[in-house]
Amino acid sequence: MRLVITLRYLATGESQQSLGICYKCSASVVHNILFETTEVITRAFWKKVFPSLENTTFLRVAKGFEDKWNFPNCIGALDGKHIMIQSPQHSGSEFFNYKKHYSIVLMALCDADYAFLMCDVGAAGRQSDGGIFKNSEFGKKFYSNSIQIPPPRDVTDNFQCVPYVIVADDAFTLTENMLKPYSKRNLTVEERIFNYRLSRARRVIENSFGILVAKWRIFRTSINAGLSLIEQIVQCCVCLHNWLRHHKGNQYIEPGLIDLDIEGRETRGSWRLEPTNMERLRPLTGNSATAAKLLRNRFAKYFAGEGAVSWQCERI
Repeated sequence: MRLVITLRYLATGESQQSLGICYKCSASVVHNILFETTEVITRAFWKKVFPSLENTTFLRVAKGFEDKWNFPNCIGALDGKHIMIQSPQHSGSEFFNYKKHYSIVLMALCDADYAFLMCDVGAAGRQSDGGIFKNSEFGKKFYSNSIQIPPPRDVTDNFQCVPYVIVADDAFTLTENMLKPYSKRNLTVEERIFNYRLSRARRVIENSFGILVAKWRIFRTSINAGLSLIEQIVQCCVCLHNWLRHHKGNQYIEPGLIDLDIEGRETRGSWRLEPTNMERLRPLTGNSATAAKLLRNRFAKYFAGEGAVSWQCERI
């Protein structure tokens, strides 16, 4: 019964008071059940559904992105979302974000099949968006080069010694292991092609968040709970998402739910039409290292040349 109450709460977003009435117990009992059960689910599933981030894992992920999304040497798509919450007690403006509501941030990296490789939850919404990733556990390891990213490889005879990269949007910093789109005006054809190809690969993380919201409707409400419970709720939902993705496959994703871009034929997923309490991070401004810009230019040249796909010019 504790599991039934917890899954119903996560899947419907029903209030704790309403659940208490349905199951003939007080809201405080429901709260305790949610706190304990989400913790147990997370502890039981975490190591089973999140792979260790090592060389072999990244090589598998890179093959998936190259085969399915025509993006070589990609070891994941990264994004973060503000999750709306009720104002925490005695928190002042710490969780009040630029969208003028209270939130915590879910930072996640996913593979080519909409499964999360990493998630970090709990950063206060008021924090600068560029600093949220840097201050996360994964971000600290990423910037200190303590993650087992595979060494550069030759993609083709003309595109050699290419580093493995994460694809992200404008909220993140361009580095030699993280690519984001060109944001200047009056882009060249080569740069617009790169932006399209990057967007096509990066859309995987947007779809992953879309699936999460569609299946776990607690993310369609402004979550009213203590911060520790909210963090456990998010972690629990991500664990359940990965478990269902691995064990149910496409049965977990009904037709029409996610965005599709098959050889340039793009369809928008139904998740985009549903209400959600998730907001995207604010774009980051600032200069990036010269080496990172040169790497992005190399990818742009490759996508416009021997790495081109037949439909890309129509899509830009």
